[in-house]
Amino acid sequence: MAAPPVNSDNRSVKTLRLAVDPAHLDTDEASQSIARAAEILRAGGLVAFPTETVYGLGANALDPAAVARIFAAKQRPAWDPVIVHLAGPVADNPMLDSLVTEVPEPARRLMQAFWPGPLTLLLPRSAAVPNAVTAGRPLVGIRMPSHPVAFELIRQAGVPIAAPSANTFARTSPTTAAHVLEDLDGRIDAVLDAGPTPHGVESTVLDPTQHPMVLYRPGAVTIRQIQDIAGPVEFFQTAEPLSSTPRRAQPSPGVGLRHYAPRARLILVEAPLAELPQKLAAAAAAYSGQRLGLMLPADLGADLPAAAIFPWGRWSAPEELARDLYSGLRTLDAQGCTVILCPLPPPAGVGAAIRDRLGKAAHSVDD
Repeated sequence: MAAPPVNSDNRSVKTLRLAVDPAHLDTDEASQSIARAAEILRAGGLVAFPTETVYGLGANALDPAAVARIFAAKQRPAWDPVIVHLAGPVADNPMLDSLVTEVPEPARRLMQAFWPGPLTLLLPRSAAVPNAVTAGRPLVGIRMPSHPVAFELIRQAGVPIAAPSANTFARTSPTTAAHVLEDLDGRIDAVLDAGPTPHGVESTVLDPTQHPMVLYRPGAVTIRQIQDIAGPVEFFQTAEPLSSTPRRAQPSPGVGLRHYAPRARLILVEAPLAELPQKLAAAAAAYSGQRLGLMLPADLGADLPAAAIFPWGRWSAPEELARDLYSGLRTLDAQGCTVILCPLPPPAGVGAAIRDRLGKAAHSVDD
C-alpha cells in the first residue's frame, strides 16, 4: 500500500488514525496499520505512536528535513533536544552503532538491565545524527522502547526514530491517541492508536559518560535501580538560573523550566496523607472564585468543594498516579477548570518522576 504524500510544512495535513491492538499484532488490521506508518516514516513524514511511557511524535532520525518537521509541528524551540528510539537486539545493534561513537561500560550494563524499557542514555553522537536532534550538543539521547507497537514500527521502518512527546511544546504530554489529536490533528501525517500508555510519564534520562553519572530526568527506572546496576548517580544541577526560554541548548530533553503544563493554573499541595484534606480545603477556599478542578487520590476520601474531580488512583500506588497524571490534567482542562489543585506525592520511587513533572507543569510563564 502506498503511503500518502508527505506534507513538508505541517499545514493542512489529513491526519490518519491507524488502529492497532498491541496484544494482537498478527491481525490484518494491525499489520496494515504498522506497515503504513512505517512507510510514512521512511518517506520523511511524521507519525505519532505509543510507547510504554507516553505517545511520541516520530520522524526518521537520520533525515534532517524530517526532524525539522517535528519541531514545526510541535512548535518546539531549537534549544530543546529530542530522544532517538531504536529497535533490535540490545547487544551489537546496527541502529545504535549508526548513532553513537562509543558506549561506556556503565551504559552497557544499564542496557542489559533495562532495555527495552523507559531508560534514555545520553551517549557521544556520530556524524550521522543531525544537529537538530541534539540541539548541537555532543551527546544524543537513545532509548529502546518496550511497547510492542513502538518496537515493531521502528523495526519495520528500518531507521532510528527521533520522537519527543506528541503534543504542542510545553503542554501536557499525551497518553492516548485522542490526546495527540487534541494538539496535532492536521499537523502530522498519522497516529497509531494502540490505547492508553502503561507508565504515563516520560523515560528516565541519564548521562552515563560522567562519574558520578548524571540523572537529568527521573522516570519509571528509578535512581536506586540505576545505582544498583551501574554505580553512583547524582541529580543534574546547574549554576545558571533556569529559564522558560534558555539562551543556549539544553543538555537533555525535559530540563526546561516549564513543561507538561495544562491550560489551567496548577496549584500543588504538599502534606502527609492525614493532613491533605485540610490543606486541600484551605487551597480550595483561596481559589473559591475560580472554576476549580481537583486531582483526588482514591484513598484520600476528602469531600471538597470543586467544580470537577478527577479520580487519580491510589496514593499508596504511585505507579497508578503516574499512569493517570496527564490524563487527569487533560480531563480537568477539558471541563473548563481555571485552577487545578493537585496533591504532591512523596519522592520515593516513581514519586520522584511525578514531582518533577508537576513542578515543571506548575511553573508560571511569568515567573
